[in-house]
Amino acid sequence: MAGLDSSTPIPTRVVVHKQSRVLELGFADGRQFRVPFELMRVYSPSAEVRGHGPGQEVLQVGKREVGIDEVEMVGHYALRPRFTDGHDTGLFSWDYLYWLGSQQTELWKDYLERLEAAGASRDASDAGAAPTQGSAGHGHGCQSHAGHSHAGHEPAAGQRAAPPAAESQPPAESDFKAVPLTRPR
Repeated sequence: MAGLDSSTPIPTRVVVHKQSRVLELGFADGRQFRVPFELMRVYSPSAEVRGHGPGQEVLQVGKREVGIDEVEMVGHYALRPRFTDGHDTGLFSWDYLYWLGSQQTELWKDYLERLEAAGASRDASDAGAAPTQGSAGHGHGCQSHAGHSHAGHEPAAGQRAAPPAAESQPPAESDFKAVPLTRPR
């Protein structure tokens, strides 16, 4: 998913809503998405999240309140967000962002099920143990990402946190920053 696909519509609007923690995307085909920062962070197309091969995916936990400090344009094909937890190695290509937006209901469902199976939490206050790899729950093992702490526990058995509402009230004018889609020459 993380490559440029010629059939994927190009974004016509990218707005970072810092207070509501949502990336608003408008595409040339008319579709619009509001992708929560948390969803972007836990599905980041980086080695830290995806691992270095099949079965090495690392379950990201404690990311409910993650924000984005800044967004950098990468060429004419991707964005590189710098998240408030320091993560900045994911390149979000236009097709990957379109996929995240169009599949977010299914992605949330899958993410919440994986958290529940791991006994982990979306809340940073519950995080503290080592990251969880794949669905088996083994350690990440990649020393290039040592020191990241990602696991935790749900507050109560049987309670399941709902994903953030992507279609919430429009944010205040001071909440957003438009990302220029063309680079200065």
